[in-house]
Amino acid sequence: MKKLLEQIIKFGFVGIICFLIDFAISTALFYLLFNAWGVMSRGAATAMGGFWGFTISVALNYILSMKFVFERKENMSRKKEFAVFVILSIIGLGVNELILLGCNAVYENSAFLLATFHDTLWFAASKIIATAIVMVYNFISRKIFLEKKA
Repeated sequence: MKKLLEQIIKFGFVGIICFLIDFAISTALFYLLFNAWGVMSRGAATAMGGFWGFTISVALNYILSMKFVFERKENMSRKKEFAVFVILSIIGLGVNELILLGCNAVYENSAFLLATFHDTLWFAASKIIATAIVMVYNFISRKIFLEKKA
């Protein structure tokens, strides 16, 4: 139990670092694409910001997770390990995007939310919700599929 708690704490630290990178990239891209440049609709800017923030953070997350959080399976090659990590992350990306787009739909259809929250603030809140849900999925799926069994 102590080992699991230590692992969750390490996963949390890695997650915070990767979240900050993901959050900064996705929020900045949303702001630039929708607010500053106006080259995309709110929905397209939401998807694009979410995609790139998430994708860039996955590469760093793989490196940090496999170095500090999870104990590698001895019988799994690094190529296969990375492929499994990417597949699990793509599933997480799908969940992330669905949550962001769902939050965007709620926002666009609510006069109260439109009047109360700026576009970028609503996107940021949506990103926090999506990240919390995907973080739980990531820990459980990586523990099941990537970690050496005791």
